[in-house]
Amino acid sequence: MLSRAAAVVAPVLGRLTVTRDGVTALPAGSVFVANHDSMADPVVVLAALRLLGVEPAVMATAGLWRVPVLGRALTREGHIPVHRRSARAADALDLAVAALSEGRHVLIYGEGGLPERLDAAPGPPEAFRTGVARLAARAGALVVPVGHAGARRISSGTTAKQLAGAVTSPLRRPAFHVHVGAPLRLPTETERATRVAHRAVRLAWEQAVSATAH
Repeated sequence: MLSRAAAVVAPVLGRLTVTRDGVTALPAGSVFVANHDSMADPVVVLAALRLLGVEPAVMATAGLWRVPVLGRALTREGHIPVHRRSARAADALDLAVAALSEGRHVLIYGEGGLPERLDAAPGPPEAFRTGVARLAARAGALVVPVGHAGARRISSGTTAKQLAGAVTSPLRRPAFHVHVGAPLRLPTETERATRVAHRAVRLAWEQAVSATAH
């Protein structure tokens, strides 16, 4: 449901382009890890992945499940609520491992939150939390780095600015780009694996920034 909705909304908000490294098939049950810098970037990322035939289970803040209708739809589609800073935080990892074991892809945001800056310029991925490394290790899954740029031109800054950006985006037609890197196997040690995942997403993000600049 999220992927289908994103595929409809993204072309309305602006101009989406997608590139990928030279891999023709993405292994089933892979962990897609993306940078997170805007409330709008899930639309951009999911629309891009759908163009590549990927409709992942999304690990997202549990607050979305409290929204009427949306919460039920997210549960029905098998998306994964993340209860940050609570005793239930580990539940998300268990659900993600189960989804991967069934051959479904999972999308996770490595930073675990949005940056505090207010400008609309693209910025490199902030430090990753260990969730990506722990998930990949438990599931024995490959990690696919995803870098995107341009979503902050749709929505960034204060609440009022974000709303204004979303409303005017169909008129402004900003460019946003998603680059999907080649799958990789992370090291077994958590801290090292976290650094490797961050570096891979940073490289994918640089590709996306270069594409939007051109």
